[in-house]
Amino acid sequence: MQQNLQSLYKRALDMRAPWQNRWDSARRYTMPTADDDAATLFDATAMDAADNLAASIYTLLTPPESMWLTLVPESIMSPDAEYATNALRANLNDSNFYTVIHQCYMDLVVLGTACLFMAQSPIGASSAFTFTAIPMSDIAILPNAVFHTTSMPACEVMERYPTWTPPNNLRDTIKQNPETPLKLVQSLVGTEFTAWLDVGGDIENNIVSTGTFETNPYIIFRWSVSSGELYGRGPVLRALPDIKTANKVVELVLKNATIAVSGIWQADDDGVINLNNINLTPGAIIPKAVGSSGLTPLASGADFDVSQLVLKDLRERIRHALLADRLGLLSEKEMTATEIMARNADMMRILGATYGRLLHEFIRPLCDRGLQILSSRGVIAPITLHGDAELKYIAPIAQMTAIETALGE
Repeated sequence: MQQNLQSLYKRALDMRAPWQNRWDSARRYTMPTADDDAATLFDATAMDAADNLAASIYTLLTPPESMWLTLVPESIMSPDAEYATNALRANLNDSNFYTVIHQCYMDLVVLGTACLFMAQSPIGASSAFTFTAIPMSDIAILPNAVFHTTSMPACEVMERYPTWTPPNNLRDTIKQNPETPLKLVQSLVGTEFTAWLDVGGDIENNIVSTGTFETNPYIIFRWSVSSGELYGRGPVLRALPDIKTANKVVELVLKNATIAVSGIWQADDDGVINLNNINLTPGAIIPKAVGSSGLTPLASGADFDVSQLVLKDLRERIRHALLADRLGLLSEKEMTATEIMARNADMMRILGATYGRLLHEFIRPLCDRGLQILSSRGVIAPITLHGDAELKYIAPIAQMTAIETALGE
């Protein structure tokens, strides 16, 4: 089993590897970190549009403190679906769900794939749920398998897993530096959970925890998927060529503006002018030889008037890819009922496929996991979707679908 697990882990890493560079580029232009060189980022169109789209998805899918889901009993013999609905909503509201999920929506928009970890809180906590947005750089997936890597100080590993014996090549290192970082890999294959330390050698000698999960705590959802691929493609990945080009165009425009302000100069090397001492500041007096031309401006052949047209077109395409031009309609103060219905129909044509995928990969697994945790704690009677009750999704985006369906009829 351990050997098979090791081969699955390696295959998952190999399949994730081609995506790493794409993710790094997408993050750099939309979610730059402290490690990014801010001096090489010149255009904020993509950052603004990505943040706007993530905020809009947040409002359309999971608006905070509002009724965006309910459970409908399949029959009169089903458990109390209304009580289960209220318990699920209350625990979501009391948890950190609404602060964490926006981070996942940013990953969804920028990377195309997001991972939400839904854990069971300790008894006595204000909510039965605790959520964590896991960076996709720490997640590797296969069909029916998830691998989550994280780093922990050796002293914390020894405290949390006292039965683990470090390999010989690490004992002296850990003894000298208890803060030595160790890589912990947590895998979920089907319902079987295994955690081991990736410190070399066989997994079997470094397993620190095993168990089973009745429902998957790793909720992984995607914007759209191409045939044969496991990871999703989001709007930023599709618009990345335009985003990079717009950033370069702005850089060149700024360089040309610098030349326009300070100019390029030429001077005769007449033995009087010392080029090393020339300072082009207002009021400066620069000596020149009698009869010489002194400093003369050098005409630049660059004409960047066309760059403004190119940049405008690029920015429009970026905003179009990230739906900023459509979502802008949401802020209109005065719209007729016909305009609102037309706007909703247009939004659903754009987001329809994504909405269906998120309903299947995000909303339903979230409810399944939540109901299972609540029933295991005795808060509600055991209840399952498609068995005892049916999920009725009533978020704003679902209401758009209902309006479009009604218009079609």
